[in-house]
Amino acid sequence: MPRSPNAQAATEAKVGPVDWLSSSAEREQLKTAVNERPGALLGPVKVVHAFWLAGMSCDGCSVAVTGATAPSVEDLLIGRLPGVPRVVLHHPVLSIESGDAFMRNYELAAEGKLNAPYVIIFEGSIPNERLAEERGGYWCAMGSETVPKPIPTTEWLSRMAPGAAAVIAIGTCATWGGIPAAYGNPTDSMSVMDFLSQQYLSALGLPVINVPGCSPIGDNFTETVSAILLFLNGLGPLPEFDELGRPAWLFSQTVHQRCVRAGFYEEGTFAEQYGDKECLVEIGCWGPVVQCNITSRGAINHVGGCMNTGGVCIGCTMPGFPDRFAPFYQRPPGTIVSSTTARGVGSFIRPLRRMTMRFQNRETRWDQQQHVPSGWGKVREPGPIEKTVHFFYEKVQYLNSEQPGRTKRAETYRDGYEVPGVVEGASTPPERRT
Repeated sequence: MPRSPNAQAATEAKVGPVDWLSSSAEREQLKTAVNERPGALLGPVKVVHAFWLAGMSCDGCSVAVTGATAPSVEDLLIGRLPGVPRVVLHHPVLSIESGDAFMRNYELAAEGKLNAPYVIIFEGSIPNERLAEERGGYWCAMGSETVPKPIPTTEWLSRMAPGAAAVIAIGTCATWGGIPAAYGNPTDSMSVMDFLSQQYLSALGLPVINVPGCSPIGDNFTETVSAILLFLNGLGPLPEFDELGRPAWLFSQTVHQRCVRAGFYEEGTFAEQYGDKECLVEIGCWGPVVQCNITSRGAINHVGGCMNTGGVCIGCTMPGFPDRFAPFYQRPPGTIVSSTTARGVGSFIRPLRRMTMRFQNRETRWDQQQHVPSGWGKVREPGPIEKTVHFFYEKVQYLNSEQPGRTKRAETYRDGYEVPGVVEGASTPPERRT
């Protein structure tokens, strides 16, 4: 998509007018510190402005963030977190100000006159505004100048990105293009990273930071923001991000690795319909290849999450979403190999585990007495094969260690303490009361 002259200038200059850093030399020094020595002191900063821009979005990211709890948006707004600067949020929906009063801070930031550090948070994908201009319209806009035509949010991004301490793309639409950028879309939409290009660096030398999800986990976003603000304040190192700009500590593992149903996959047992407790791979789940922490973190307040509530993973955090995961709710082609292999291995593993489980479900006394005194039902006694297997198992169980317990008779220490011995007749079943 051809970008505006302002966007091109942002890419070429990399650093724009930033009054809160006194000189270009100081800005370059800070950028060098970020790139070469993460964790360099950049603070103290008491207040950071956060400018929220929306492109082709459904506002689901905003809704997700308002539900965050660890930390919550309120924690960031009132400066409750130790060492984290207080965040002044400029949001087109959540802010109290409106009209010219609301837009004034955007204008000051774009002109380099805000006199305070700020970050840009972009929600939604970026459309090709030139396609709309050819027909006299626009896709996404906010505010206006001397003429009544609104200013596209992509133009705001172009103007403000050079001076931002960081640019954060929230949600899959902003991070990878998402649904508005799917095959055949009429808007020529793209991600923030695609729009600003690989050469973009913020005023502090940071590329675009991506927190994906459709919608994202609110806690993932607020936690990332907190880590970045601690870094900007000189109280923490630069957080670790992967090669695509995702927080590495949040998106390094797959859904499957943390899923509560993963054990069923290992044993080769799969759900046949929604509502079954087994692994959901064969009814459309892409969890084994999707990087996301929804199963361990939950959706809101560590509760919920797709697989935790019986839903399948459709890959919404991945750059290939939605095209490469369609059609949804159908068996992924790769499972023809993986699930068939799991079934073969599971058919051997399952019986061994069940046999071991039955063995571990017995007290040692029950084996000695050859009787389980449970009134709840008949307990299956070990068969010849199980007894043979566990006979050899017990031979190697303490091969390199001493078996606990006491086999000696009673003895008395010199200080007079008497050590009890093995109870005579312990292996004999006691008489049952009638």
